Amino acid sequence: MTLPSEKDGLDPNFKFPETETGTVVYNVDPLIVKYHYEIDYIHSYCQDSPWFLGLMNGKLLGSRCGKCGYKFATPRAHCMQCGAETEWMELPLEGTVHTWTTCYFGSQEFLKETPYHLVMVEFEGVDTLLLARLVGVPVGKVEIGMKVKARFRRLSKIAPTDVYFVPA
Repeated sequence: MTLPSEKDGLDPNFKFPETETGTVVYNVDPLIVKYHYEIDYIHSYCQDSPWFLGLMNGKLLGSRCGKCGYKFATPRAHCMQCGAETEWMELPLEGTVHTWTTCYFGSQEFLKETPYHLVMVEFEGVDTLLLARLVGVPVGKVEIGMKVKARFRRLSKIAPTDVYFVPA
């Protein structure tokens, strides 16, 4: 006589194999554990696509309101002043530091590069500012009003970090 599990392929004694690695527990009340999570994400840049394509071609693009003329360094599809649709415009590649901060901690992507500078770049004739990295300047040497110029990654990552600034 055979057991039902033997004739139909079911195994009531099955166990998952154990691994050498376990879960890292940080706290027990409440329970906090470390869990690595990774995912591929398909993302559409939609109306921002021209901005990223501009970076790939060594251009900074902003937007201008066709109705009131307000100019955005960080592009907008619609004007934040009057609500009208905007059109693309090319920004100058040189500007000045409006304000800045030095980051001594960053996300995993930037942690190895700390400390690093973030600047708000002001462009002549443009109403808003552009946030970007400033490289090539030692800690303590960034100044408001400093002239800077845009540089672009040779191999685009199709990311906002494809543009960065250096002293002009």
